[in-house]
Amino acid sequence: MKKLSRKFTLVLAVVLWVAAVMYFLLLNKRKVVGLGPEAQDGKLSDAEWDDLLDEFDERNYLSARRWKPGQDPYKLYAFNQRECERIPSNRALRDTKHYRCTTLHYTPNLPSTSIIITFHNEARSALLRTVKSVLNRTPVHLIHEIILVDDFSSDPNDCQLLIKLPKVKCVRNDQREGLIRSRVRGADTAVAGVLTFLDSHCEVNKDWLPPLLQRIKEDPTCVVSPVIDIINMDSFAYVAASSDLRGGFDWSLHFKWEQLSTEQKARRSDPTEPIKTPIIAGGLFVMDKSWFNHLGKYDTAMDIWGGENFEISFRVWMCGGSLEIIPCSRVGHVFRKKHPYVFPEGNANTYIKNTRRTAEVWMDEFKQFYYAARPAARGKPYGDIQNREELRKNLKCKSFKWYLDNVYSELKIPDESDFQSGTIQQRQNCVESQKLEGQDLPVVSLGTCIGSKGVPALNQEWTYTHGQQLRQEQHCLSVSTTFPSSQVVLIPCNQGDGKQRWQKSGTHIEHLASHFCLDSEMALDRSEDNKMLVINPCETAAFTQRWELAFS
Repeated sequence: MKKLSRKFTLVLAVVLWVAAVMYFLLLNKRKVVGLGPEAQDGKLSDAEWDDLLDEFDERNYLSARRWKPGQDPYKLYAFNQRECERIPSNRALRDTKHYRCTTLHYTPNLPSTSIIITFHNEARSALLRTVKSVLNRTPVHLIHEIILVDDFSSDPNDCQLLIKLPKVKCVRNDQREGLIRSRVRGADTAVAGVLTFLDSHCEVNKDWLPPLLQRIKEDPTCVVSPVIDIINMDSFAYVAASSDLRGGFDWSLHFKWEQLSTEQKARRSDPTEPIKTPIIAGGLFVMDKSWFNHLGKYDTAMDIWGGENFEISFRVWMCGGSLEIIPCSRVGHVFRKKHPYVFPEGNANTYIKNTRRTAEVWMDEFKQFYYAARPAARGKPYGDIQNREELRKNLKCKSFKWYLDNVYSELKIPDESDFQSGTIQQRQNCVESQKLEGQDLPVVSLGTCIGSKGVPALNQEWTYTHGQQLRQEQHCLSVSTTFPSSQVVLIPCNQGDGKQRWQKSGTHIEHLASHFCLDSEMALDRSEDNKMLVINPCETAAFTQRWELAFS
């Protein structure tokens, strides 16, 4: 009986031991499968990594707010939502970098980075493709975390559901803050020593991150950006951008891409070498976190979006750092023609406020050229800048003249007489711009002058530039054709476009390419208070061609 009891005890112990082992294995398996926020920092094999990506319920995530036949595919996001949803989240991309990039070798102990992606009511298909491209095309050990900052989107699940993906964290604002303050919140949340900022409608290309981290490791005061490839907003085709470009701007603080000069190209014998750039586009860049904090992060008194790239670019260069574009890093970006979301103070007013803060703090006496190029900024409120002025003083930053002499000598300093601004009048009427619903560009017409106390209305104030352009912010007067009765239009300014050049000739304004004159010929409805502008053969006696330029 004792032997039987001993055998029973032994069998029971073995059964319990086996059960305990199975329970432990099952529990451990559950921990791996359920990895998301629980095991973000654990080391995973490639197979486990792929399993985690495959387990994400993509179909369910993408089911919200899908495009339906009959709907305008551009209405919600200002890009083709139908095409964006049709393309897989993990589509293959052609490697667009120079073939010599493959011969480069990077330090094995590169620092990991916190990748910060801010968004507001982004298309789920675009946001997911951004995140998945990072997870699929980045060495796992270099991603410390992916921080999604949800800037008070209508649906919190746009962000929350994505934390089921490895490395992904979600931070949600309690109110609309805009890109600038959202990025600062993401940076404050970040744990890694290097910050990587991406927009929410990107696709990173093969081996995009190591070249950027290598440059930060070599020089922590260097702020680096990839070459930004183009994702077509209509077809979502991925198009390689030129690697011979750098960032530039004009005196109105309007960003533009510039071709490297012949001399600059000649100095670059190696196409993999970094390109010094006066300014970054601002959407995609990598920066040492300590350097980011030391330099004052972002100017958080700026609103929503716009102008922050000028402020951080001037600050980096003038306060001891540098900006570079790294040719061996490629990231695609959807470039849209307009913003899909609302600016509480209006797009133009927000941009003016932000750029005016930049001009007042960083451009010294050269800010006069900003105001000459953007007269609408005069008198606009821009908030308290004392803290930013003290920051500049404490950092012992260089002058804007130093920046022009050493970083962007190509930016021509206008003569005192290069800019004149004021109204273009014909009796009680003024040339004005109007923004019409459904049109990307403003239209130009003749309307009753509505300025007060000698200050013209913003949409009736024009700047005559040294390049003989009649300009309002970044738009210039031009013509559709050079035939008689061709309508005068507003298009983006281009110094090389001869159709944008005008000259005052007595009481007439002559269009130099056609040698015709500005004419306020009545619109088709013959309404006396609704006149469109055209060009016609110059006639001395034509009262519709007589103009008074109240410029100063």
